[in-house]
Amino acid sequence: MSDNSAMFLSEQEIMIRDSARKVAAELIAPTAAERDRTGAWPSDELAAVAELGFLGMLIPVEYGGAGASFVEYCLAIEEFAAADAGFATLIHVHNTTGANVARVGTEEQKRKYLPDLASGKRIGAGLLTEPHAGSDTAAFRTTARREGDHYVINGSKQFISNGNKTGLGVVLAITDKAAGKRGSSLLMIDPAESPGYVVARVEHKMGQRSAHVAQIQLENCRVPVANLLGEEGSGYRNIMALLSEGRVAIAAVATGTARAALAAAVSYAKEREAYGAPIINLQGVAFDLADMAAQVDVSHEFLVHAARLCDAGLPCAKEASIAKLFASEMAEKVCSDALQIHGGYGYLNDFPVERYCRDVRVTKIYEGTSHIQKVIIARNL
Repeated sequence: MSDNSAMFLSEQEIMIRDSARKVAAELIAPTAAERDRTGAWPSDELAAVAELGFLGMLIPVEYGGAGASFVEYCLAIEEFAAADAGFATLIHVHNTTGANVARVGTEEQKRKYLPDLASGKRIGAGLLTEPHAGSDTAAFRTTARREGDHYVINGSKQFISNGNKTGLGVVLAITDKAAGKRGSSLLMIDPAESPGYVVARVEHKMGQRSAHVAQIQLENCRVPVANLLGEEGSGYRNIMALLSEGRVAIAAVATGTARAALAAAVSYAKEREAYGAPIINLQGVAFDLADMAAQVDVSHEFLVHAARLCDAGLPCAKEASIAKLFASEMAEKVCSDALQIHGGYGYLNDFPVERYCRDVRVTKIYEGTSHIQKVIIARNL
């Protein structure tokens, strides 16, 4: 990311970006490799970023949050991703849960849950994807049946980030089978208070091991009617309203990871010598680095543009999909090129570039695959 980009950021945006960059470099990056090896949950790191307000960025100040703009949020996510993409994904999913409650929750729900989310006392999760249905939300099968003062939820959810650690899950379930997409609703689940929330397994993943992903079984899971988030039947609409923001945030994750890979490649190319000089003096290597730098900068500038559209409340489905498509495809190539510049050493886990390659791959999949992004872009031409 060019330093000149700061010219187009406000003082507040620069302050939040720099604060996130500092905490990422000092607290997140030093433990990233160990978390990658062990898959340990980053409890201490989450506590540290909670103290600085990064777990409640999209929660209004009156409920204990930071009340940040979406641009400020994306700048922070990019900085965390440069240290550890899995950690950035974890806190993105958590922040999105808070944003959802803040946007459509009742006053009682906001006062009950938002302060705990902002402080990190509760970790948020979104229970959307199912084993047989990801992007095709119309194929979801999880149901919620009204029984007196409770809903009884049954179904399976797959690839649920934070699902094994959550203190507040937001589940999309069908409350009226005959109504199609208008028959789905959002319900909040506190696993500690809702028997039937079962963590079936925690997945072993290729990368982003700081972000735990679980399969959740909902077996006659009872939640109070008071936990209905938004109106009954508004679940699909409410989820769709957050999709553009989610895709821009994943563009930030991809861009941050690519930026870290570029920095590692430049550093290595300046130190590694061949034929009596640093390899950065070789035109082939220099041109590869130039291409990488150009793509990282373009990705950053466009995702900030898309984030500003989100902040302004303007229609931006196409721009959000362009941001995610370009960033994720770009990042995979930049990370691969960074590994190539390292030569054989890049293939060893002694150097971080092999982790960047593994971590960044999923950005082409979650929040809508690259093919889904192309469908959305084409529909908006």
